[in-house]
Amino acid sequence: MLHAVTQESALVLLVEDDAVTRRMLSLSIEKEPSLQLLAALDSRQTALAWLEKEPIDILVVDLGLPDGSGIDVIRHCTKLRPAAHIMVITTSSDEDNVIASIEAGASGYVLKDAGQLDIVAAIRELQEGGSPISPSIARKVLAKMRTAKVPEAGADESAKPTVALTKRESMILDLIARGDTYGEVARQLSLSVGTVQTHIKNIYDKLSVHSRGEAVYEANRRGLLQLDRLKSR
Repeated sequence: MLHAVTQESALVLLVEDDAVTRRMLSLSIEKEPSLQLLAALDSRQTALAWLEKEPIDILVVDLGLPDGSGIDVIRHCTKLRPAAHIMVITTSSDEDNVIASIEAGASGYVLKDAGQLDIVAAIRELQEGGSPISPSIARKVLAKMRTAKVPEAGADESAKPTVALTKRESMILDLIARGDTYGEVARQLSLSVGTVQTHIKNIYDKLSVHSRGEAVYEANRRGLLQLDRLKSR
């Protein structure tokens, strides 16, 4: 039986094909008063159809679905529900899947077998502007970023559009790349969380991205980050 839903409850869509895991995650979400589990689906197609009709705040999705990839669900959610927070929960630590998920719009990437999973804690971190990510995955992302080719000084700048970030936007970008939540950024810069979110929206618009992960990846590609400041969560 579902818990009583408060007016502020975040609407969660879970997409997981394994019945035991789906039930375990559903029970954890249903016990949390700040969350409302809208549906627990088991396939790519049913998830795509749901997103066409229903609003959500949070998408928790596996990648290995029986009728296709969860990355398709992430892309569809990013397109139709751009304000939704997206977290991957999977057994796959494949580098290509990690990067593809981030580029598609995921802000979190958690491995099912990485110890005892606290799905509610991960969702809370996601809501607060954090990026819940398994340490081994964080290392893969940073390694990929460090080996990504960043244009050298004097290279042909016509090959990429120039992105002009303000000093404050650059500071915020460095902090979110480091893994700080919106609340932590606000405290460090003596700003309100709302102001930080406005700056982040402007950063996303300038970089043509839709999530923290995409922003960090694209900023590094353009040479806007100092990688020695980054850390895994």
